[in-house]
Amino acid sequence: MDFSSHRHQLDIAGSSLSYLDIGTGPALLFGHSYLWDSAMWAPQIARLSRQYRCIVPELWGHGQSGGLPENCHSLLDIADHMMALMDSLQIAHFSLVGLSVGAMWGAELVLKAPSRVQALVMLDSFIGFEPEVTRAKYDGMLDMITAAKAIPTPLIGAISPLFFANNAANNTPELVADFEHTLATIPAEKIPTIVKLGRMIFHRRDTMDFAEQFTLPCLIMVGVEDKARSVLESYLMHDAIDGSELVHIPHAGHISTLEQADVINQHLSQFLARVL
Repeated sequence: MDFSSHRHQLDIAGSSLSYLDIGTGPALLFGHSYLWDSAMWAPQIARLSRQYRCIVPELWGHGQSGGLPENCHSLLDIADHMMALMDSLQIAHFSLVGLSVGAMWGAELVLKAPSRVQALVMLDSFIGFEPEVTRAKYDGMLDMITAAKAIPTPLIGAISPLFFANNAANNTPELVADFEHTLATIPAEKIPTIVKLGRMIFHRRDTMDFAEQFTLPCLIMVGVEDKARSVLESYLMHDAIDGSELVHIPHAGHISTLEQADVINQHLSQFLARVL
């Protein structure tokens, strides 16, 4: 699926943000995972752009976006940048569909502008603190990436399985190989942004403290084989956010949008049709 004719660039805080703008109808703002890009949403864009206007930005240092702006120090700043994108498009009201860090900054955006976000979908994410054990592990990985000015091959072998279902190497070998190739070929000039962004994600604030403010329709989905974000974390968010819905995605890891695209599309379509 080639969406390149729908790609645009917007200057925000001195850097160039790349995004897709495709379809017409109620607006959906998508947030992709760390170390991925807008292509992670390809099956959802293909389906949902028939009825919705899909705005799909790429994180700083990811896809075709530029490096981290100097004024960017936390996920709250990224939420501000995504709000600037929607302002530039003169989109007053929209729903947010985020996976992993896309849902983390998405939750911050809901808190900043509750009157503008109509619904929130969080996939394979957790808006609480990063547990200390995993934060220490990820900090160690980021230190190695900084030293190497690249993602070393042994580290790719450790990172890749975090994103996929248990038998992905056999079931979706092309998906795994493409991701590992992407990690191996990240340009050196993007590494500092990748590392800084990683630290922002893994040292984020505890947005669960504000769970009572999430009064909008909220759908939480999680791959039952997700190693990066546990099913338990989704349960915790579901318990904390009044009226939220929780869906388990079978045979899916962290990138459930590609591993179980049809199931994700079905749940997304039904939820959005019901609440918008």
